[in-house]
Amino acid sequence: MSVVDDDQSVRESLPDLLRSFGLEVRPFASAEEFLASETLGQTGCLVLDVAMPGMSGLELQLELGRRRHDIPIVFITAHSIERVRPRVLERGAVACLFKPFSEKGILEAVSAALGTA
Repeated sequence: MSVVDDDQSVRESLPDLLRSFGLEVRPFASAEEFLASETLGQTGCLVLDVAMPGMSGLELQLELGRRRHDIPIVFITAHSIERVRPRVLERGAVACLFKPFSEKGILEAVSAALGTA
């Protein structure tokens, strides 16, 4: 499982939370860093920020599709942009959560993405 978010506090706290539930998590500061990693082909679930400098989460979702990487995605965003949610869900995302999200909300979304819900 991977977390991609440009916010350092999210990259530190969210993986810690998910690890406390027994999940292996690798954090990345950018979409480009994730795409260049060896983790790309091993990621069973991607928790992905919508708005980041450089390649956005939306652009990464499209790029993964172009590369034929079928990774379940849980989007997270600090921006309450209601038009984003239907678009990412139509493109196959499992969920789109608005920050601050609850522990229960992220765990349910990740479980659904991993097929353990």
